[in-house]
Amino acid sequence: MSMEWSWFPVQLSLIVAIIATLITLFLGIISSHWLLTKKVKGKSIIETLFFLPLVLPPTVIGFLLIIVFGSNSPVGELIAWVTGRSLLFTSTAAVLAATVVAFPLMYQSVKTGFLAVDTNVIGAAKVDGASDWKLLILVTLPLSIRSISTGIVLSFTRAFGEFGATLMFAGNIPGSTQTIPTAIYLALETGQMDLAWYYVLISIGFSFILLFAINRSKGNA
Repeated sequence: MSMEWSWFPVQLSLIVAIIATLITLFLGIISSHWLLTKKVKGKSIIETLFFLPLVLPPTVIGFLLIIVFGSNSPVGELIAWVTGRSLLFTSTAAVLAATVVAFPLMYQSVKTGFLAVDTNVIGAAKVDGASDWKLLILVTLPLSIRSISTGIVLSFTRAFGEFGATLMFAGNIPGSTQTIPTAIYLALETGQMDLAWYYVLISIGFSFILLFAINRSKGNA
């Protein structure tokens, strides 16, 4: 089986990473705010579940996604009934896989930023009558922007480079679900080293630029 150079894996990887990052940003902000401001039972268990994707093998994550969202699961059957097709082997599946593996990085970054906000500032805002949501939007988020920016970069690069769970859950279909990591895998499998190097260099370039930008911003802080 041979492959030809295509921009599709690059485009799909960027789209998947952007969407996954936006989802993790929203979830990271909401979950951090909830766990830090509310008395939640089983907080340690919940946070442990949040961080599991960091330590679980990607194949385990892919397996669990198939079990939960596969064609034979209740959730998968509901999705198929609503959308008319299975979630498996679709670009949406690639987004979901990337979101799961990137979320812990976003959550930790957002949480770190929230914890670094001066409690005196929050106390003064509460005295002035600010609600929890106003505090979040007008005080906590602006003061946490540096940590959140770090979370965005880390989550984006993690989602951009996701391979194992994506391969199992979304597949490696050229022109449909093939991302840069899966394209590299297929290029190696077919002995096309030049093609693999093209995708490797693109991946390294994107990741380097983003990490360099965030490190440079920290250095200028």
